[in-house]
Amino acid sequence: MVILHYTVLDEAESLERLCDPAHEVSAHYLIAEDGRVAQLVEEDRRAWHAGRSYWAGERDVNSRSIGIELVNDGSASFPDAQIVALIELLLDISARYALSPDRILGHSDVAPGRKGDPGPLFPWEQLALSGLAVSLNHAAKGTWPGNGRARFLAALIRAGYDPDTEFDTLLDVFRLRFRPQALGDGPSLADLTLAEELADRHPAIDRRAPVV
Repeated sequence: MVILHYTVLDEAESLERLCDPAHEVSAHYLIAEDGRVAQLVEEDRRAWHAGRSYWAGERDVNSRSIGIELVNDGSASFPDAQIVALIELLLDISARYALSPDRILGHSDVAPGRKGDPGPLFPWEQLALSGLAVSLNHAAKGTWPGNGRARFLAALIRAGYDPDTEFDTLLDVFRLRFRPQALGDGPSLADLTLAEELADRHPAIDRRAPVV
């Protein structure tokens, strides 16, 4: 897996924190706003970037993933140069590890309710155009069905999300990725149909990825 993050801190502060063992946080790569890429940890070594996390039955995400930090405070759009550099890096990683787009995730996906990065401003669709992220297209309009909660939870668990997460948290996390414009709204049929599309196209449960 690849897990994407934003740093909150500026570039200098991020480098200081990520390279200081006392902070107990690290990542394999840091991408500056101008597109410069720094490798901080070798890919075959464990970095401390995901923390307490879960994906598709795996609770030691740090040991099975590459962490990429983007210099961004979470409230600003990501510069074009930074996203171009990220796409180039992801294309290289994906080719070397035969990584499918559903294994490129946000920190919020693997740590729902605890982390929100890379946030609602991250351009997932831009990555999807390069085959580096999941894109969903079949949101239906209509009324949330009576069994919607159970179906929604079942779909996201099948897609790989933590089954111990509360419904409201999973709804928010799912929307961060696929419907950021709907954050704060009540559940809708669009959420349900997209979640079931995700589970049908990219089922993750019982499919353990190789290391990274």
